[in-house]
Amino acid sequence: MKFISVSQIAKKWNLSERSVRNYCAMGKVEGAYLVGKTWNIPEDAQKPNRVNKRIEMPTTLLDILMAEKKAKLSGGIYHKIQIELTYNSNHIEGSRLTHDQTRYIFETNTIGVEKGFVKVDDIVETANHFKCIDLILDNAKRPITEAFIKELHRALKNGTTDSRRDWFAVGNYKKLPNTVGDKVTTLPENVAKAMKELLLEYNAEREKSFDDLLDFHYRFENIHPFQDGNGRIGRLLLFKECLRYDITPFIIDEELKTFYYRGLNEWNSERGYLRETCLAAQDKFKKYLDYFKIKY
Repeated sequence: MKFISVSQIAKKWNLSERSVRNYCAMGKVEGAYLVGKTWNIPEDAQKPNRVNKRIEMPTTLLDILMAEKKAKLSGGIYHKIQIELTYNSNHIEGSRLTHDQTRYIFETNTIGVEKGFVKVDDIVETANHFKCIDLILDNAKRPITEAFIKELHRALKNGTTDSRRDWFAVGNYKKLPNTVGDKVTTLPENVAKAMKELLLEYNAEREKSFDDLLDFHYRFENIHPFQDGNGRIGRLLLFKECLRYDITPFIIDEELKTFYYRGLNEWNSERGYLRETCLAAQDKFKKYLDYFKIKY
C-alpha cells in the first residue's frame, strides 16, 4: 500500500491541512498512522463525511482518550496517562524501574540501563500494564464483570515468572491464602462467592458517587482475589469507573502511598481519610487536564 502526506491528501480532498490532521487525530481516516509528528495516509483513503462543515471534536475525557489511542497520538493526555498510571501503580508494588525507563518502554518498546540490574518481571509487567490501560478504555462504558477482571489479570501477569508457577493462577482466582501486610484476606475457597456478591451489589445501582467507587475498591482489596497483582488491578478498575461515570480520575503516587494504605485500612471506621487522599490525587490529575485544556 502506498502512503502519501497530509499536504497531498489535503489537495486531493480540497481541504486544509489542519482539517486533515484533525480527521487523522480523531481516527476518521482508516489506515492513517503517525511517524514522529508526521501523518502517513493511505493513497486510497476515503474522505470522511463532514456535517455542516464542522468537525465534531471529542468532549469527555474518555472520548479524547479513545480518539488519541485510535490515532496513536504521541504527547497527548493518553500518552501521559499511560506513563504516569503505569509507573506509579507499579512503583507502589515494588517495581524498581525509573519514570524514564517506563516512558522509554512505552515510547520505543526498549529500555535503557546505565548501571546495575533490572528485573525482567518489572519490564514485562510494565509493558503488560500499558495493555491493561487500553483494555479499561475499550471497556470503560461496560459494567464490571468477573470475566473482565480476570481478563485484566491475565493481561497484567502474562509472561511473568509467576505465570510459569503451578500454584499461580494467571487470569483466575488465587489457590493459596494471602495477606495484605498483617491483614488476612478472603480465603481461596470463598473468593468466587465474595466476588459475585460484590459485583451484584455494586452493579445494582445505576449511578455511582465518589464514595461508591472507593467502597468498591476497598472491598475488592479486602477480598484480594488474585495471588498477586490485586493492587494494580484494583486501581485500574477504579480508574475505569471514574471514566465510566464521568468522575475526574486520579493516580496514587509515591507521595500519597502511605496515606492511601492508611485510608484503606481505616475505611470502615473513618471514610474521610481515604476520600481526602484520593481527592488530593484528583487535584494533581486536574493539572494534567488543565495543561491539555480538557474540561472537567
